[in-house]
Amino acid sequence: MTQTDHQHQKDGQQQKAPPPADNTTMFIFGASGDLVKRLLVPSLYNLDRDGLLDRGMSIVGVDIAEHDDDSFRRHLKDFIADKAADRHAEGGGQELDEEHWQDFAQRLHYLQGDFTKPDVFEQIKSHLEQADSDNALFYCATAPRFFSDIAGQLGEADLMKEGDNRYRRLVVEKPFGHDLESAKALNARLLEVMKEEQIYRIDHFLGKETVQNILVARFANVLFEPFWNNHYIDHIQITAAETVGVEKRGNFYEKSGAMRDMVPNHLFQLLAMVAIEPPAAFGADALRSEKAKVLGALRPWPREEVRKNSVRGQYRAGNVNDSDVPGYRDEPDVAEDSNTETFVAMKMMVDNWRWVNVPFYLRTGKRLSARDTEIAICFKPAPYAQFRGTDVESMNSNWLIIQLQPNEGMWFDFQAKRPGPELEMDTVKMGFAYKDFFDLPAATGYETLIYDCLTGDQMLFQRVDTIENSWRAVQPFLDAWAEDNSVEGYEAGSEGPQGAHDLLERDGREWHKIGEVTGPGVAPVPGSSRRK
Repeated sequence: MTQTDHQHQKDGQQQKAPPPADNTTMFIFGASGDLVKRLLVPSLYNLDRDGLLDRGMSIVGVDIAEHDDDSFRRHLKDFIADKAADRHAEGGGQELDEEHWQDFAQRLHYLQGDFTKPDVFEQIKSHLEQADSDNALFYCATAPRFFSDIAGQLGEADLMKEGDNRYRRLVVEKPFGHDLESAKALNARLLEVMKEEQIYRIDHFLGKETVQNILVARFANVLFEPFWNNHYIDHIQITAAETVGVEKRGNFYEKSGAMRDMVPNHLFQLLAMVAIEPPAAFGADALRSEKAKVLGALRPWPREEVRKNSVRGQYRAGNVNDSDVPGYRDEPDVAEDSNTETFVAMKMMVDNWRWVNVPFYLRTGKRLSARDTEIAICFKPAPYAQFRGTDVESMNSNWLIIQLQPNEGMWFDFQAKRPGPELEMDTVKMGFAYKDFFDLPAATGYETLIYDCLTGDQMLFQRVDTIENSWRAVQPFLDAWAEDNSVEGYEAGSEGPQGAHDLLERDGREWHKIGEVTGPGVAPVPGSSRRK
């Protein structure tokens, strides 16, 4: 795992830059899609800017849309330049460097054709025979239904065969499967034509610096590990809240919903990072084995327990950021009577010695009150006995908040005495924000992951057993919802359906407030983050 955005301390102390990746040819299937222009090519541009790509690297877009090299480059540049200008106008990032783009763009090429047909893969083989390097990275930036076909065609064309001086790797975007059965089938198909070591199942959440910092915070600081267990932790909340709706993804979302889109990949990966045992070594195999153990220990709820431990919601019309927005059923490409969930809350249990009786509460949703992705760890309150006979009525819990976005950082809530003659307590915060300690150049979050694909580091990628363990834990929910797919409505701009609050209230707990401002010296939101 390598930092690729060249962070450095604000006192001017420069970090050692990692070496550039080996020369390779990167083929991107689905090159005319939104993912490529919005994230993948900007990430490659940033890596090249930082000197992390080999000067001979070639990037070949593959798709059925009509383009040649020049029109493909213009198509990408127009979009990327506009987005960079918008971010710069808002006070973040830099405008597109015209000179650097011209140099970078010369390595962008386009191959037009149907990537489900053999002739495209014969052209890929011919391209590789003329390339400076025999290394190849194949990236599936397509709809999931094409993953198996692309893998099969790569196998038929003998393009995944490795030699002593070359590698062949395949990158697969999420969602990886639609349920447990389809995930197993896709894994089996991939492993027919390549080895597990050649497969990079990518999850962009794991490219975020704050996610990677969970490992450093836990295992490089001796004060955390003694308290990181069921003796001291009351429960853990993981939230991924968005203010946006489904935007132009109605067709996709109707087939996936919030559960398939977010839980078995993003949220379970965050859960695993928080809950793993210390790995024997800081390497891909050791770390991924510990994550697989955690996901394998997730309790598969019996069918009768699913409803009690989960909530499905769907946003209705409301107001978000002072703008009126439509309900989900009024969005483009969404059925008028759709019961697809745009919000999920669920209670999970990790049945091992460290986490026995510690619930993990997960929630994710669209059109919520704020954009906020965070892990909130609630510690058990201190004993009250010492404060009998004082004005202190109860003890509040300590919270450790790990925020992934929008304010990347970590904060710890603890109790302090208010000034004055009476014994009164209040919650204060200490912690750090990444932006206050490090310079963070504009990045998409994919830079680290793409660099790792090019250098062969699989630490931040899912393995076959983690994929299937995740779906195994999710499957009882999917089965129960297939029988009863009713959803609870919630107003856009709220914190979700009432059922989500009831889920925690039954356990005597409350959700950490979505979008609560965090940072040193910030007062807590009254009534939030309290255990009853």
